[in-house]
Amino acid sequence: MPSPSPQEPEILAFIAEVERFYPADSADAPVAQQRQWYDALCRNFDVPPPAGLTAEAAVARHPAGPVPLRRYRPAVLRHQAAIVYFHGGGFVVGGLDSHNAVCAELAQATGAVLTAVDYRLAPEHRFPLALTDCLAAVLADGADGVTPLAVAGDSAGGSLAAGVAMTLRDAGRGGPAAMDLLKAAGWRQGAPLPRIVGQALIYPVLGGALDAGSYLEMAEAPGLTTHDVRFYREILAAPEGDPYGHPLTASDWAGLPPAYITAAHFDPLRDDGRHYAARLAEAGVDVAYREEPQMVHAWLRARHRSPGAKTGFEALCRGLGELLDRC
Repeated sequence: MPSPSPQEPEILAFIAEVERFYPADSADAPVAQQRQWYDALCRNFDVPPPAGLTAEAAVARHPAGPVPLRRYRPAVLRHQAAIVYFHGGGFVVGGLDSHNAVCAELAQATGAVLTAVDYRLAPEHRFPLALTDCLAAVLADGADGVTPLAVAGDSAGGSLAAGVAMTLRDAGRGGPAAMDLLKAAGWRQGAPLPRIVGQALIYPVLGGALDAGSYLEMAEAPGLTTHDVRFYREILAAPEGDPYGHPLTASDWAGLPPAYITAAHFDPLRDDGRHYAARLAEAGVDVAYREEPQMVHAWLRARHRSPGAKTGFEALCRGLGELLDRC
């Protein structure tokens, strides 16, 4: 039975426009074709940067090779804390250009420097390389252990943001698996750990059960299906039960950074966000959860076309700003 669909006319038009570039069955196509379609889709929804914002290229050192970064500086800097952003794309598609406008607008709206990370993609690079690339980027921006950082990301990037936060929490406790991941990212024993003060997760994929809840209710949702999620999970090849690859499988939630989590109602990933927020709250972590009632997966791209997406993006900017305000 088809999943229910949103009713907002503008988001329905957005869905139709997306499918002209990125077919609903795109996960069944070769990865090279998926990347071509996705790049064309992203170009279609690109917009000029905010006035006064600047962007510069940088790199993070990693034992497997440098990780390209793009650092955005807003016209007015209002926060000492910085943001490190991990893009979505199922761990398979996307890069610095795919999320250029989103990152620029987040930096401008929050008044914070934002660093976007061009982590290596699957299937050429499977778990945990993308995660260690993201850790290398966080090390590059917070190697002094003093500079406050918030990690953020959408979809697959939300998983990476949660994984980074969990890795650094566990490494601070001397957890051997977390310390091994940090060493693989180039961290040296005894060096300071980056100071993560918040995590902003946007319709994140977090490793929920594929045979329950929204994975069944929204199995054929527009923009992302449960079949797609299964494909991306298999191609990443993170071991089942690994909390750094599937954060919802963690057994301990205490001591993680405060969070802002936003999910789309018409999305198989919806319950991943709900459950993650609930477990953080149960562990005493300060968390704000928002569910966009008319949105589908990847609604960030509709922020200039859909009233619901615009409202959701404004709420995200406020929520991320409030995480930075804690510093």
